[in-house]
Amino acid sequence: MEKKMGKILTLIMAGMIAMACLTVSCGRNSSGAAKNTPADTTGTPVLTFKSSEHIFGKVKAGEKVGCIFTFTNTGDADLVIASATASCGCTVPKYDKRPVPPGSSGTVEVSFDTSGREGLQTKTVVVQSNAENKLVILRIIAEVEKK
Repeated sequence: MEKKMGKILTLIMAGMIAMACLTVSCGRNSSGAAKNTPADTTGTPVLTFKSSEHIFGKVKAGEKVGCIFTFTNTGDADLVIASATASCGCTVPKYDKRPVPPGSSGTVEVSFDTSGREGLQTKTVVVQSNAENKLVILRIIAEVEKK
């Protein structure tokens, strides 16, 4: 009797799973493509910065300065920035992690802490994305003067 109940319970569970899959199409839309995936993945994003270099000029040691690099997706698919990595800990990049549609713009904000620095300083930020130009190097330059 217990074996028979176990088989019946197994059949009921299998039937419920099959019904659930039919109801939600097992995560697929009517075309058979999985949900939450772009409908058209044939295009290519292109990351185009207005300028890839910012010169702060002369700044006082200990000062925190920042700038904003503006970019446009000049391609024909959504652009996603995967990372923005600075050359040292004194430079901190911030960027929007949301996809940027074709023709739209976004920003990479870079802050630079001049504490403990002196003289001509050149720092870089490497922006990595799904664009045709996968890596773009941004550069900031400052002449740090003693207080």
